[in-house]
Amino acid sequence: MKAQSVVLLFALAAGCTQASSDTTAYVGATLIDGTGAGPISNAVLLVEAGRVTEVGPATDVLIPRGATEVDLSGRYVMPGIVNAHAHVGDTRGLEAGHYSEANVLDQLGLFARYGITTVVSLGDDQEAGVRVRDAQAVSSLDRARLFVAGAVVTGDTPEEAVAIAEANAEMGVDFIKFRVDDNLGTTEKMAPEVYRAVIAKADELGLPIAAHVYYLDDTKALLRDGIDFVGHSIRDLPVDAELIGMLRESGACYCATLMREVSTYVYESEPDFFRDPFFLAEADSTIIEALLDPARQESVQQDRAAQIYKAALEVAKQNLALLSENGVRIAMGTDAGPPGRFQGYFEHLELELMADAGLSNSDIIRASTGEAAACSGLEDIGTLEIGNWADFLVLDADPLVDIKNTRSIDEVYVAGNPVPRTDEGSQTNR
Repeated sequence: MKAQSVVLLFALAAGCTQASSDTTAYVGATLIDGTGAGPISNAVLLVEAGRVTEVGPATDVLIPRGATEVDLSGRYVMPGIVNAHAHVGDTRGLEAGHYSEANVLDQLGLFARYGITTVVSLGDDQEAGVRVRDAQAVSSLDRARLFVAGAVVTGDTPEEAVAIAEANAEMGVDFIKFRVDDNLGTTEKMAPEVYRAVIAKADELGLPIAAHVYYLDDTKALLRDGIDFVGHSIRDLPVDAELIGMLRESGACYCATLMREVSTYVYESEPDFFRDPFFLAEADSTIIEALLDPARQESVQQDRAAQIYKAALEVAKQNLALLSENGVRIAMGTDAGPPGRFQGYFEHLELELMADAGLSNSDIIRASTGEAAACSGLEDIGTLEIGNWADFLVLDADPLVDIKNTRSIDEVYVAGNPVPRTDEGSQTNR
């Protein structure tokens, strides 16, 4: 018997019809719960003290007497989007190096207005971000939730790298992140003996491990050594049966961050999205003007790395489709946050690229809600299930028909609270 039916029968047996002024009932929408289950027509979503207390078809859910009802007939409800790989707090405009608590909060507000209600920041996080994270388990929250990895772990020796991991753990991070990449042959990769020491230390500390990758062989080696999360796409070669088997057997998650590749070359000319009202609603015109500077555009056109990454995007999309088709766990992420990677908006472009790669809209929604949360080890978010935080979007159009409909936002709720709107937008990196 379904959990909601059990709750309903118990309520009826107990005569639970007393007034409940603290409960809000969102009624009439088609609801997608983020678990991968089919949509619920004419749904009822009950929220009290910031959490889901009941969800299901109107025929199965008893609305407490005195509850506030919000009619969402003709609309669509889905969980707030979870970005499993972004960066928060360091960028202002087109400059890095501005980390502050005010900047973190500003950017989390921006994410939320775009419907991204949880952000996993995989690197460059400082103590101010931890403080913001520690203050979010409250029913009054009205901005995006944050989880952090601290400093990206580096080091030429195991001792150096382990010291950074230990400092991160002391700060109170949620993940450990390191890079195994030579930046297209321009730098040295982290040596295996170094990253193995970091993995062992993270295991000892009980922290999940995310690894920045580029190459197929490196990813296989890292999976053998026990990483939990593949950050970025494999972009040098097509994935093979061995890698698919390793990912499926380990349960490790794959986060393609396709928009990371786009960000490296898209400003060689004027991007189409510079004319999108959904983007412009939060855009800073001074940033747009700077990115349209002809000299900047020419430098991108002439940049070797940008052109390699442009070609690598096609490999990345093909690999994502193949991994998804073969049952690998996929988490949506964008690597948004550094200059030119527009927080909140890039997530919607990522969903579109996932669709272009061949993933179904249902799979994309799951990868950007429940599975993104589960891949990040996060509890009580990502799905609209009983006991979870009531973080959800109200949309005017069906995202199962067209994934671009995630942009048809009527309202964003975090912990059952409507996210404040802004007329002028934030002045952070967007």
